[in-house]
Amino acid sequence: MLMADGAGRTVRIAMNGVTGRMGHRQHLVRSILAIRDDGGVRLDDGGTLWPEPVLVGRSPDRLRALAERYGLPEWSCDLDGVLADPSVEVYFDAQATAAREAALRRALQAGKHVYCEKPVASGYAAALALARLADRAGVRHGVVQDKLFLPGIRKLARLLASGFFGRVLSVRGEFGYWVFEGDARPAQRPSWNYRAHEGGGITADMFPHWEYVLRELFGPVRSVQARLATHVPRRWDENGTAYAATADDAAYAVFELEGGVVAQFNSSWAVRVHREDLLEIQVDGTEGSAVAGLWHCRVQHRATTPKDVWDPDVRHRRDHRAHWQEVPDDEDHPNAFRAQWELFLRHVAQGGPWRHDLLTGARGVLLAELGRRSSVEGRRVAVPEPAP
Repeated sequence: MLMADGAGRTVRIAMNGVTGRMGHRQHLVRSILAIRDDGGVRLDDGGTLWPEPVLVGRSPDRLRALAERYGLPEWSCDLDGVLADPSVEVYFDAQATAAREAALRRALQAGKHVYCEKPVASGYAAALALARLADRAGVRHGVVQDKLFLPGIRKLARLLASGFFGRVLSVRGEFGYWVFEGDARPAQRPSWNYRAHEGGGITADMFPHWEYVLRELFGPVRSVQARLATHVPRRWDENGTAYAATADDAAYAVFELEGGVVAQFNSSWAVRVHREDLLEIQVDGTEGSAVAGLWHCRVQHRATTPKDVWDPDVRHRRDHRAHWQEVPDDEDHPNAFRAQWELFLRHVAQGGPWRHDLLTGARGVLLAELGRRSSVEGRRVAVPEPAP
């Protein structure tokens, strides 16, 4: 039950993993603390929901420093103790993947609502078991699906809803950047990302994103053919010690969607960016095309498409980008992580329909698992729909 106070209602959230980059910046600072700075989450009944974070982790020094930095009164290294507190209603997990499944299970067994980063578990069977456990426990549960709330993706969704593309033919996604090895220049990502036994790998990290983006915008994935690679086999960890990279740092995939749309996605931590954004998705249809990044989205309609002819003996001088039109920003776009946090907290307080649940998280883990199988076996693999 939500706790009442003079300013509205308070929901206490155990936030595990907030000493990491993503948990700290996106979830604690740019989501929960930003919501508090703006007075809380507005509810349909006119009331306000006030999030109260309880920081959880393994390092008392880092937790204490974080709590003092932001003026937060509560932190703990005792996860079980926090979960035993009846005033804590929500458990959030942004730990390394290998630690997430066990912690989520303990939170669900304690009767907490849960919200977590993806992947929700290291394997599909475990992810599906978590979704079923949450349903049996009767709690509300959610998985971070931040890409759906990015301005560029929201503009794509708006174009699709308007029928701009006509019949969608194909989708092409390019994601990635160069992650430094850690010797001459520090790496931008933690070393566990490149160790398979710790849940690392770009397939585990990004295929869950591609699963929900494709499903929500274009339709469920029905088959995958993928080729995984470890392009940089030697890296240096946070202490400057060399180690063998055992997880994939690039994945090249073709997804066939229900209805016949073909989607190609290249994901790589070993690519140098020659595009406008770290993620770009191109959609081509019979009536028009669009290219979307994190913020921008540009379109070209059938009527304004140049009539090109390929002639390798003549230098092509047309400025193709000049024939594309920017989709305007006609609405405010909050931080994508914050936007979904607000939706989830309203769901906790009010109930109602909610589709970003642990079952959707299990679908993402399944696609990553089948992508790995496709790469090992060198063949296209069918993607079944998980049973609830």
